Amino acid sequence: PQVVVTDGSNLYPAVLAELWPVARHQLCVFHVIKDINGCVFDALRQLRRKLARQRGRKRRRGRPSKAQRRAQARRGQTKKAQAYFIWKHRHLIVTRPEHMNGRERCWLSRMFDYLPELRRLRRFVLQVYRLFAPKQSPHQARCRRTALVKNPAFLADPDLAKALAMLGAEKFDKMIAYLHSPPAKRVRTNNHVERTNRRLRYFEKVRYKWRRRRTIVRFIVLAIDRWHQRRMTASRPKRASPTTHPTPLAA
Repeated sequence: PQVVVTDGSNLYPAVLAELWPVARHQLCVFHVIKDINGCVFDALRQLRRKLARQRGRKRRRGRPSKAQRRAQARRGQTKKAQAYFIWKHRHLIVTRPEHMNGRERCWLSRMFDYLPELRRLRRFVLQVYRLFAPKQSPHQARCRRTALVKNPAFLADPDLAKALAMLGAEKFDKMIAYLHSPPAKRVRTNNHVERTNRRLRYFEKVRYKWRRRRTIVRFIVLAIDRWHQRRMTASRPKRASPTTHPTPLAA
């Protein structure tokens, strides 16, 4: 193989160097972004708790009057309610812009109004996504990584600084190994292989008469061929059926 895609486990480099020393080692971009987004959520959790601890005006005892209810409506939601709204829609901080609809964009704007510090987290996430864009050169990716890890606004946050520590120079070269492949063969993740392996393990559990290697290999080849045929059939454009004209009724 020319490229081997793995997750960030420390077990793989020694094995790959022994079995396929010439192949490039590509770290799964999906796992890398997942770990970085975990640090982003940690930073968001700290900001949300800080917002929830803020105290507003002390509420009087008894049922509020009409004037008090109007004043509360003008002031907007309480800090605790704002913190709950932010935590409920926290996934929008790491959602890609092209995957958001109009309502989600409005919710994200409201989150920024409640807690302006979230804009820094959003900028960080978008710059991380730009690091792994498929249409760029390795030099451009390294320049973007250098600008990101030296940003003082991100380094001031302990959780974001922890995320930046994952983007070491040597490790980052393995993250962008796909950029050395032709544009049509740039594979950044091995999720499709993991999904296939899970399906094969499930089939192996329910077929406990598998005892010979020939039987296992035969079933795996037939299963993969069946899935490939289904995918090709689903991606093939459907032909328009000829229009049938109704037979005119006799006078």
